[in-house]
Amino acid sequence: MRIALYQPDIAPNAGAIFRLASVLGVEVDLIGPAGFVMSDKKLRRVAMDYFDSASICMHNSWSDYLLFRAGSPDAHGRIVLLTTSADSSHLDFSYRQADTLLVGRETAGVPPEVHRRADARVRIPMVQGRRSFNVVVAAAIVVGEAFSQTGLWNNLSN
Repeated sequence: MRIALYQPDIAPNAGAIFRLASVLGVEVDLIGPAGFVMSDKKLRRVAMDYFDSASICMHNSWSDYLLFRAGSPDAHGRIVLLTTSADSSHLDFSYRQADTLLVGRETAGVPPEVHRRADARVRIPMVQGRRSFNVVVAAAIVVGEAFSQTGLWNNLSN
């Protein structure tokens, strides 16, 4: 399982995802350009001591990320986009251990070409009239469901 961040623009959110990924043993793909530098103090403060233990793969652009995936498509599974514009709930989707869960920019989501490239799109049910979850909260909710479905929780120690 992987988490991909598409052009994140809020350093503390990226830091929180790095921390989430580190404690769960999930790899992170950061697809640039990001709206901050990796040495940002806010990013490191949120990630705490998990920053250095997180497995982060940096990609300069969406095209670089796709080239990376093309080098070993079986190892990277499907791209599952978390989006409020999906028709399917994240609870109705059948996850696989090799899936990559993609979250968009906090301020703009993902552009149409990224949306089209996703193998699947899922949304998290929420109260009518609400706009969206924070990307960290959304990633954690969907990772939890994906781990439950695929048995990945069993790979972690108690």
